[in-house]
Amino acid sequence: MIPNRLIDYHLSEYIHKQVDVIIIGSGIAGLFAAILASEYKHVLMITKKSLLESNTRYAQGGIAAVISTDDSPLYHRQDTLLAGAGLCSSSAVDVLVQEGPAGVQELIRLGTLFDTIDGQLELTREGAHSHRRILHANGDSTGYEIVRALSQHVAEHPRIEVWDEHFAIDFITEHNECKGVVVKQPDDSLVYVQAEATVICSGGSGQLYQYTTNPDVATGDGVAMAYRAGAQVRDMEFIQFHPTALCYPGAPRFLISEALRGEGAILRNRKGEAFMKNYHPLLELAPRDIVARAIMSEMEKEDSAFVYLDITHETEEVLKHRFPTIYETCMSYGLQLAQDWIPVAPAAHYMMGGIKTDLQGATSVQRLFACGEVSSTGIHGANRLASNSLSEAIVFGKRVVQQILQLNSIDISNTDCVFPKTNLFYDKNVPEFTNSTEQWISWRLELQGIMGQHAGLRRTASSLQEGIDKLEALAVIFEYPLNTREALELANMLTCALLVMRSALYREESRGGHYREDFPERNDDQWQQHILQQIDQELTKESSDDV
Repeated sequence: MIPNRLIDYHLSEYIHKQVDVIIIGSGIAGLFAAILASEYKHVLMITKKSLLESNTRYAQGGIAAVISTDDSPLYHRQDTLLAGAGLCSSSAVDVLVQEGPAGVQELIRLGTLFDTIDGQLELTREGAHSHRRILHANGDSTGYEIVRALSQHVAEHPRIEVWDEHFAIDFITEHNECKGVVVKQPDDSLVYVQAEATVICSGGSGQLYQYTTNPDVATGDGVAMAYRAGAQVRDMEFIQFHPTALCYPGAPRFLISEALRGEGAILRNRKGEAFMKNYHPLLELAPRDIVARAIMSEMEKEDSAFVYLDITHETEEVLKHRFPTIYETCMSYGLQLAQDWIPVAPAAHYMMGGIKTDLQGATSVQRLFACGEVSSTGIHGANRLASNSLSEAIVFGKRVVQQILQLNSIDISNTDCVFPKTNLFYDKNVPEFTNSTEQWISWRLELQGIMGQHAGLRRTASSLQEGIDKLEALAVIFEYPLNTREALELANMLTCALLVMRSALYREESRGGHYREDFPERNDDQWQQHILQQIDQELTKESSDDV
């Protein structure tokens, strides 16, 4: 159903380029890894839009690391494991909490300006954290500040080459070893880039859903590419829906940071009742999956499209200083944080699963690495602890580079010339279609509708199977010419959508970001297991080392 490649490749017909390291994506993981690798290697960074456009740019809350003397890595570890609902890798979590503080100091060295009070780093608390350990910048613009600082280094470094507006299509592999990637250039020509190591830092897949906090570049490209190349993909059923995205006529699903709840914001239903006491003892600071489902329950009870977030106990001066971006965005729609309850609803936010890696970021394909949201390191388990994602990116970005520096050199020039695409439908008649942007966008909206209806916050076997059937009917697009960005993105989205649905149908329990109404209880005896998917193979289980 899913092809091994999106097009037939005739490498001898393409421009060839050789570099030491390819990095796909320009979020925090890609930028940080590029800077570290460039001390020793010639790095090519490929981004399908621009250097500054990534999920990282929109990260508001901050980065989690143990800085305060009142805190400890042990507390951070406990919080992460608890949020991960029995599916974290304890060894990966140990790496994160021990190496995260040094990574933050490296960001500071590279010019990131975190907020301070009296010369000390200002720390806040977010959902499911037991201590204040969230560093932030410009109030609620942490991601943008990190990208600003790192991208400046990348743009100025003589050993880092940046290709904006380029689309990485497929990896070229031989004998389970990655030799490089075929890239579509802005003029639509193809170039084959060969490298001794390739690092996927392409971010998540939030665009699988119509309502998402993610930018339009988050189409799951890296996961889909790795899957087609034969890499193992893990735990794709776990999608984190952020509980509080702005839900207002004419406004996008703008993220209303969890840090507001960390500063005391209260969730209220349409009657004005504070309802979280009915769902969890941590109230508004419960894990995100619990808060999101609580909001959905309240919306259903009142036949409403939203609930309210109330932070009117704070002064306008404090809110302007602490949450300037959220404050200004709300003001642009006539909402004042200090006076109005803000209408919010859940939206797709973060992908806990992804390309399976080891503790050095290596995938099951040799010389192919993954880092950031696209990867499944084992940090997040079934439900990501708030603000661990940026920490993960820098910790494992450094580990990926350390591993790359230990690789032996190989001859990458003798790759075979022709790599055909698998024939999916054989003797079936493929309907004719109009190869237009409008057609691909229409199919994209159809896919988003299927995902929202059948693989949202609540799932059942019958609904998931119906969703899979609909997605498989859409799979005829793989037989069409995939020669535009819209077509390539849709092919990657469809691949990821099928991986999510199949894994969600397979997991017959509720855990973290995966909730089955027909199996509402967590079942550790049978399902404290990861779910692995690999092209042309059946789904398999893998034991969790969470303790």
